[in-house]
Amino acid sequence: MTARVEQRVRHRRRLSARRAVIGGLSALALTGTAIATTATLGSAGAATTWPEARGSKAVTSTVSVSGTFDGRMAEFFGSGALGTGGQEEDQGPIFELADGAVLKNVVIGTPAADGVHCLGSCTLQNVWWLDVGEDAATFKGTSSSAVYKVYGGGAKGADDKVLQFNGAGKLVVSKFRVENFGKLVRSCGNCKKQFKRTVVIDDVDVTAPGKAIVGVNSNLGDTASLRRVRVHGDTKKKIKTCVRFRGNSTGKEPTELGNGPDGTTCRFTASDVTYD
Repeated sequence: MTARVEQRVRHRRRLSARRAVIGGLSALALTGTAIATTATLGSAGAATTWPEARGSKAVTSTVSVSGTFDGRMAEFFGSGALGTGGQEEDQGPIFELADGAVLKNVVIGTPAADGVHCLGSCTLQNVWWLDVGEDAATFKGTSSSAVYKVYGGGAKGADDKVLQFNGAGKLVVSKFRVENFGKLVRSCGNCKKQFKRTVVIDDVDVTAPGKAIVGVNSNLGDTASLRRVRVHGDTKKKIKTCVRFRGNSTGKEPTELGNGPDGTTCRFTASDVTYD
């Protein structure tokens, strides 16, 4: 194949890929122009600015995602049955991801309903929640080998939990930012079916007010590792770092057992969390 023919083939492939993305977005009837734009990531840490959405879409029923869905920085918000931003436990999500799915370059506006649900391993890349409703994302896979990755993006305005870990496996949160929140990550403390869960929080920015960075169930074998966590606006250190609970499967409120590194459940040192 000549160099000129190879160049034409590459061009056609890029064009076909672009048409596929645009076609998917057109099917959702986006208003405005959806442009592939991401917030700027620094050499370390979360994005330095909140993104400006390009186009918007009212979502009246949950969008099911398998494979990769690139929102191209459009804003999606709930309407109709999804038009609430409250704390009701029976709300549907804006997006529901199948095992192995990827959701990227998406802004979730207001109302956010129950954000994003992952039914198995998933990747949330550069996903932003402007005002968290019930939870920003819930991870529900039942396999101990499931891996959930939250890379980039951010969330603010969460009365309670941002990332709700109900399933089994490992949750990795990196280059994420959170502001005005309850708990960044919470391993379910009273789900009917419980699992051993692993949480890794690495290279994130946390801005007060907030209640806790992570909460895990020490009696169920959970672990949480914190690295390069930067806390802003909390010089009195009111935000708890890693809260240990006694989880249960009875639906009762779990008992808080302690906070801070212990070398077993909460795996980090004082130098892994900095304040300014």
